[in-house]
Amino acid sequence: MGEYSKALSSYERSLEIRKTALPPNHRGLAASYNNIASVYDDMSEYSKALSSYERSLEILKIALPSNHPDLAASYNNIAAVYSHMGEYSKALSFYERSLEIRKTALPPNHPDLADSYSNIAVVYSHLGEYSKALSSYERSLEIRKIALPPNHPNLADSYNNVAMAYNNMGEYSKALSLYERSLEIRKIALPSNHPNLAGSYNNIAMVYDKIGEYSKALSLYERSLEIRKIALPSNHPDLADSYINIAMVYDKMGEYSKALSSYERSLEIYKIALPPNHPNLAASYNNIAMVYSHMGEYSKALSSYERSLEIRKIALPPNHPDLADSYNNIAVVYSHMGEYSKALSSYERSLEILKIALPSNHPNLAASYNNIAGVYSHMGEYSKALSSYERSLEILKIALSSNHPDLATSYHNIAAVYDHMGEYSKALSSYERSLEIRKTALLPNHPDLAYSYNNIAAVYDQMGEYSKALSLYERSLEIRKIALPSNHPNLAGSYNNVAMAYNNMGEYSKALSLLERSLEIRKTALPPNHPSLADSYNNIGMVYDKMGEYSKALSSYERALEIRKIALPPNHPSLAASYNNIAMAYENMGEYSKALSLCEKSLEILKIALPPNHPDLADSYNNIAAVYSHMGEYSKALSSYERSLEIRKIALPPNHPDLAASYNNIAMAYENMGEYSKALSLCEKSLEIYKIALPPNHPSLALSYNNIAAVYSHMGEYSKALSSLERSLEIRKIALPPNHPDLATSYSNIASAYCKMGEYSKALLSLEMSLEVFKKSLPPMHPRLALVETNIEKIKKRLK
Repeated sequence: MGEYSKALSSYERSLEIRKTALPPNHRGLAASYNNIASVYDDMSEYSKALSSYERSLEILKIALPSNHPDLAASYNNIAAVYSHMGEYSKALSFYERSLEIRKTALPPNHPDLADSYSNIAVVYSHLGEYSKALSSYERSLEIRKIALPPNHPNLADSYNNVAMAYNNMGEYSKALSLYERSLEIRKIALPSNHPNLAGSYNNIAMVYDKIGEYSKALSLYERSLEIRKIALPSNHPDLADSYINIAMVYDKMGEYSKALSSYERSLEIYKIALPPNHPNLAASYNNIAMVYSHMGEYSKALSSYERSLEIRKIALPPNHPDLADSYNNIAVVYSHMGEYSKALSSYERSLEILKIALPSNHPNLAASYNNIAGVYSHMGEYSKALSSYERSLEILKIALSSNHPDLATSYHNIAAVYDHMGEYSKALSSYERSLEIRKTALLPNHPDLAYSYNNIAAVYDQMGEYSKALSLYERSLEIRKIALPSNHPNLAGSYNNVAMAYNNMGEYSKALSLLERSLEIRKTALPPNHPSLADSYNNIGMVYDKMGEYSKALSSYERALEIRKIALPPNHPSLAASYNNIAMAYENMGEYSKALSLCEKSLEILKIALPPNHPDLADSYNNIAAVYSHMGEYSKALSSYERSLEIRKIALPPNHPDLAASYNNIAMAYENMGEYSKALSLCEKSLEIYKIALPPNHPSLALSYNNIAAVYSHMGEYSKALSSLERSLEIRKIALPPNHPDLATSYSNIASAYCKMGEYSKALLSLEMSLEVFKKSLPPMHPRLALVETNIEKIKKRLK
């Protein structure tokens, strides 16, 4: 910072002398104003820079002919300031005026013309017009090839610029080839430790970063840093840039402490080298905030993002795209904190700025619509989310090439909403479109491919196709094992997903083992109170619950709650989920008053955190109803089940599986109250929805037939009950592994029907089959095993 003030002081002293010694419109005065403007530009004092450049231009217009090359340089300088201010249309206009003069004043292949095309390309790049940028960069390169020797440094710059355009277009192999061509020239033309060589290594690293080759990227960023340490002063801003790039890779590798350390080193340099409100300082605080966010330290992240915003408000014009970036980042943290209304407000402020600052089809506008859609999705407003995601996709289709990775992300997001809406075939189709693009655009082991396989697996999981889900989760895990460090948080996510697939298949010991592996990684990779650790304990609790180990489940659920209380705001939806899970454990243990109290605590939080018709509120009323049902308070259960249904009717499409679940739950309440005709009608309504919404052999259909059978049994229609139970069993045999506990339940239910029909030998056979399956799938002390064994003994006595 001190060097800038010294330079400014000297240039201003020079101007004073020239004002005294020279006529008022002498070119020497223009040069002085130009020099002063250049320093202000470096200091990010853009309005002062613009004023001095314009004063210089006024003098040159009087002193020089209208097409003099120095006038072109003057227009060029003014354009550069407008570009720094984010006023890209003005910048483009001045760069084009500069080019017109140079075309008139200079030979057709003069190097300055190449500079003009290059500058115009930079603005097109900022505007998201990548094909126009590429065209201008290539025109610049053509001129330089004619005008300059084959290994001139400016040719290297041109190859670098063309590469940058391809990089922005997602054409990474072309970008890499051209960056390497640029590096070859610089190696010949420049000393071994020239800063431009560092720039080349940096750019090549950037492509490897984009294609997910993090170790190569890190190695090249470190090579760039080594050169800069030799070539530049110890507090040069380019050194700070190097530390930033290294930090970015560590962040993607999940090495958050290393990332934070590098970002903080970068900030230290910027504080020494730059004025206190320079935009690069804002970028530094922004980067530090991002790591805190990944570490789950949301209050620290928010504080740093707000510091970044303060600087940008001082340093930049009110509608500069970087201000939009700040509002966007603050919104991300609010979203993580569950403060969705605040997140939405910040995202919308960001979008307002981008609409003013950028062309209507700029990719950053697409990103803005995408982010707004994400909040609507969290809020359960799926139709609004879908509309915003589709608007984002429309823009990207215009702005980007057909196989750009950002299009894949767009299809992925649309698929996620369809998944929430229960439209699984549409979700699957969009996820598969996303995967196709990523296969074309990315290397075979890129982490984004792992995401694609993971998401497709999740849909198959919802569709009850557990073996397909498992296969795809394992494919995702294989890629992550190759692409990521051994303790990366995303590997933990993969082990978790594979575990949940085994959980759904009734393979609880395998699920538990993988969940513990996931937890180990998260303990190594993340801070001790990171929300993802809470997720791990929560999932372990779920498996213990399925295994009938309710005290272990309770312990895991309580550990998850402890972490969430520290990591999250007091009304975060994840806290509500924790209270609900603990309630479920108490419910299974027969402690209904404790369960009810916790379910109500969960509901209180969700009422504060979410919109009044959010699907999670429906789940909460559903859980309260289940506890009332166990307590024998059937009218209260019915009331809560009906409240849940009301919300789902508003929030979800008419054939969503959760609506079927609601009708089923209400039916069970009527069954408990002895209103069997009402119960049967609702069970059949539930089955109709499931038949439309789900594949023909989905486990939920089996459950539906099972419930219909229960009503027929209460009505004394045992043959109809048996028929429905056998249909349920057929589906489960197709949908589930041979030792899944639900198969054992089916055999038990069939045995009960035979008992009521007086067919005790058939009942005994079914119970023995049930016991055989339970023994293979459940721990030896599970209460369901004891119940089946007791029933077998009772039937044996009847047969004597």
